[in-house]
Amino acid sequence: MPIDFSAPSLVVARALIGASVFVDGVGGTIVETEAYDQTDPASHSHAGHTARNAAMFGPPGRAYIYRSYGIHWCMNFVCEPEGHGAGVLIRALEPTAGIERMRERRGLDALTLLCSGPGRLCQALAVTHELDGMRLDRKPFRVVARRPDAAVTVQAGVRIGISKSRELPWRFVLAGSRYLSKPMR
Repeated sequence: MPIDFSAPSLVVARALIGASVFVDGVGGTIVETEAYDQTDPASHSHAGHTARNAAMFGPPGRAYIYRSYGIHWCMNFVCEPEGHGAGVLIRALEPTAGIERMRERRGLDALTLLCSGPGRLCQALAVTHELDGMRLDRKPFRVVARRPDAAVTVQAGVRIGISKSRELPWRFVLAGSRYLSKPMR
């Protein structure tokens, strides 16, 4: 069953755990996400539509790519109905395909560090602003929902790396994963 990106960000963020994402064939299993919504002060869409966050207000099932702290690219999947301004930050992957390319791009060998954080993940997958607004159901992207019979335990907790709405339990992780950006508290 495909992922319904028109659903609320909290539903999509949970559904993406155990799913897979690939960019030009390089990627892996999603093990950590965070939900963001226009009603949330921590969301880029909270203050309204701008040139930077335009993709978040577009149709669901698109990529919203932005630079964090002027250094790292971050990748979100747009969800909710068009115009709402919601998305899911992809925080970490367990690498499964194109691992050697990821190692070259990241300049390291440690498998657990290749995609353990949104900036690391984007560097490993060669995600840049050029992919902003692109459809997730077309090349270079491929998003594969987790199998319905997959034994996946999803844990929820507070988001990390933000200063507003930190108390919201909108971070979702694959329980027991060694590939998270930070352990659950």
